[in-house]
Amino acid sequence: MLKKFLAQPWHPLRRRLQQEPYYRFRSFDEVELAASWGDRIDANTASVDDWLRLPGISIHQARSLTCLTERGLAFNCIEDVAAALGLPVQQICRWRAILQFCYYSADRLEPVAIAVNTATADQLTTIPAVDKFLGRAIIHYRQAGPYRDLADLQQRLRLTPQLTAELLHYLRF
Repeated sequence: MLKKFLAQPWHPLRRRLQQEPYYRFRSFDEVELAASWGDRIDANTASVDDWLRLPGISIHQARSLTCLTERGLAFNCIEDVAAALGLPVQQICRWRAILQFCYYSADRLEPVAIAVNTATADQLTTIPAVDKFLGRAIIHYRQAGPYRDLADLQQRLRLTPQLTAELLHYLRF
């Protein structure tokens, strides 16, 4: 019953988020609720105003994080954000619900992710860990059907965990 109430479009927090794009969350519970509705903050493109939406962050910390990303630092996980702020992860771990960590190329501000089920061999070889042989193998084994996820790709191609980790942020399924 509570889930049904929270999902309603007339929920006060949901209305407020629609009216105020930079609404500052008052609690971690509000963060988690907004995240359940699909609200996200990309840690690698967040502005000072985006960071200030999170409970417990100061203007100085928000400026510092924004400055770091503008100068080319990429956050890969909540632990990176905690380290940049000099805080224990436990203090900000509940931000994880709303933060997303997208990956961008150095020369353009768009995600570097290739749709593995539709990409050509040439497109696949633009990924640093993919040579022409692996690109061809990906296409060959996709003839059995589209890859469901990274685990399916790893199993079909018998990729090592190290290579799979290198591909993790470059493939879309």
